[in-house]
Amino acid sequence: MHPHEPHHPHSAGPPPEHPTQQPDRTSPPRNDTAPPSPWDRPDPRTGGFPAQGNPAQPQANPYPPAPGYYPPSAPPPPPQQRPRGLMPWDRPARHPWEIPLLIVVIMVTTVAYLLALLLMTVELFTDPVVDEKGVEQTSSLVTSPYVLLLLFAPVLLWAGRGLNLATQRVNGVKMSPTQFPEGYRMVQEAAARFGMHKAPDAYVVLGNGQINAFATGHGFRRFVVVYSDLFEIGGAAREPDGLAFIIGHEVGHIAAGHVSYWRQLGMFVAPWLPVLGSSLIRAQEYTADNHGFCFRPHGASTAMATLAAGKYLNTDVGVDEMADRAALDRGGFIWLVNAMASHPVLTWRMWALRDRSRPGPLFWRPSAPHPGMIPPPGGYPLNSTSPALPPKTV
Repeated sequence: MHPHEPHHPHSAGPPPEHPTQQPDRTSPPRNDTAPPSPWDRPDPRTGGFPAQGNPAQPQANPYPPAPGYYPPSAPPPPPQQRPRGLMPWDRPARHPWEIPLLIVVIMVTTVAYLLALLLMTVELFTDPVVDEKGVEQTSSLVTSPYVLLLLFAPVLLWAGRGLNLATQRVNGVKMSPTQFPEGYRMVQEAAARFGMHKAPDAYVVLGNGQINAFATGHGFRRFVVVYSDLFEIGGAAREPDGLAFIIGHEVGHIAAGHVSYWRQLGMFVAPWLPVLGSSLIRAQEYTADNHGFCFRPHGASTAMATLAAGKYLNTDVGVDEMADRAALDRGGFIWLVNAMASHPVLTWRMWALRDRSRPGPLFWRPSAPHPGMIPPPGGYPLNSTSPALPPKTV
C-alpha cells in the first residue's frame, strides 16, 4: 500500500563468500499430454531471464543465480532485439506507459495547484460580497476542503510520510541479522541487485491474516514493510522464493523512485482522477513486478498463488490455469474493475509474469499468440503438491 537519532540503513554490500544455495524444488506430477509450463523454465530467447552483463563488457555477478537458472554451460546469449518494455541489460525496465501517464498526472496536478492558488489570491484581494441586507457573505470556495487540501498538500504529505515511518519504527520489528535474518538478507541482496547505494530499512508488522507488503519513505529514509503472515514461527519464510519476489517488488518501488516525496507531490490528485490515476499506479506495479522478476524469477508463480489463495492454499492454485483466464474472461465490467483498480487484476498480472515477450496489459485483456492454446491440449495438470510444512529452507 517512524524520537531517537535515526539509524542509517546498512549498505547493500555483497553477500558472504559462500551464499546459501536454493535447494531443488520437487515439481508436482504433470499430465504427460500437457505442454510444459512456462513457469518451470521460460525460454531465454523471450528475455524472461535477465542477463547478468553484456558479453562485450563482462561484469562479475555477486549474486549468482540458483542451480538450473541458466543452462549448465553459460548464460544465454543476448537476443538480437530485446523484448519490448522488459529488461535492459542487468536492470529491470519501466512499464512503457508509466512515464507518459506520470507526465499527464503531474500536469493535471499542477493545474489543480495553480487553480487553488488563484482562488486564494482572488479571495484575498477582492472586496467581500455583501447581500441585500448588508450582511457580509462568509462562504467562499477557498474554505472548500478540496481547495484547502491542495493548498496544504506539501505539508500534509510531508507530515503523513513522517507519521507513517514513525508508526513502523515504534510498532514494527526491524529486520536485522538477528531478527528475521532471512528477510533481511533478501532486502540487502535486492538492493545490491538493483544498483542501490544503500539498502532500505525493513520492518515486519502484524498482518492479522493479511498477505501484504508496501514500500514508502520520509526525508532521505526509505523502508519496506512486510506483513507477518508471510513468515512462519521462527522467522523463516514459508515460501522463500515467493517472499524474495515480493521483497524484490517492494525494493523495486524504491529503486524506481516511486516513493519519492516530489513524485508523490506531483501525483497528489491521482486518487481523484478516475482511470487515469489508477492506470498510472498499475503501470508502477508492473514496473515493480519487473524488479521482483529480475531478482527472483522462479518466485513469481509462488507469490501470485499466495496473493490469490493465501499462504496455506497456494499450492492448490494452478497458476497456468488461472493466468489463461486473462485471455478468456471478457466483458465491460471486467474492463472497468481493472481500470479502476490500483493493482493489475491477478489474472492479467499472472499472464504478464509468465509471458515476458511484452509489457503487462494495462487497458486491454491479453490474447493467446496462437489459437487453440487455451486450454492446452490434454488439459491442465492436477495440482497435488503438499504444503510446505515445516517451512522450506533457503
